[in-house]
Amino acid sequence: MANQVVGQKNRNLTRRQEKFVKELVSNDGLITMREAAIRAGYPAASAHTRAYEMTNENHCPHVVSAIKRYRAELDEKYGVDYKRHIRDLQIIRDKALEEGAYSAAVQAEYRRGQAQGDIYVNKSEIRHGSIDQMSRDDVEKELERIRQSYEPTITIEAVEVEEQDAKGRSESGSGALEVIERRPKKNKKKNRNDKA
Repeated sequence: MANQVVGQKNRNLTRRQEKFVKELVSNDGLITMREAAIRAGYPAASAHTRAYEMTNENHCPHVVSAIKRYRAELDEKYGVDYKRHIRDLQIIRDKALEEGAYSAAVQAEYRRGQAQGDIYVNKSEIRHGSIDQMSRDDVEKELERIRQSYEPTITIEAVEVEEQDAKGRSESGSGALEVIERRPKKNKKKNRNDKA
């Protein structure tokens, strides 16, 4: 059985199978296996089944083997390795300098430095978590910090006022209201330069 599979891996591809391999690999991630089969000339009604069979090692090991070979070939041709990357950035930098595109030249040189790994170091901090993971004290401290970062609010109270009529008599409950405005005191933060 193993010899039979090995023998099938070395079989030649049909014209459609070869086209399927090229469509699938060169458009990797852009089209589905079914679309690759249709582009290769398989009928739309059976394209899904044909694509499944051609990508299954048990059904068509020679096609699967060809897919792997073609992927490796493209990776070698277009793949990024360190030396090629550095060389290409240098070529881009040099051409940009020749054209007087100094911004592009600086950017290419900057990217070469980043690729080097020890010239430009990019540091960032990513925090994960939510309020559910905070203690009650931490939540209260954060809320207080947020409250203090906004302007103080105004508290308005309505107080019933006794009014006097034209003859000087007091009238209670006449419906007149006085508005008392109260602003909370601002917490003054000490500057670092201020001496305590």
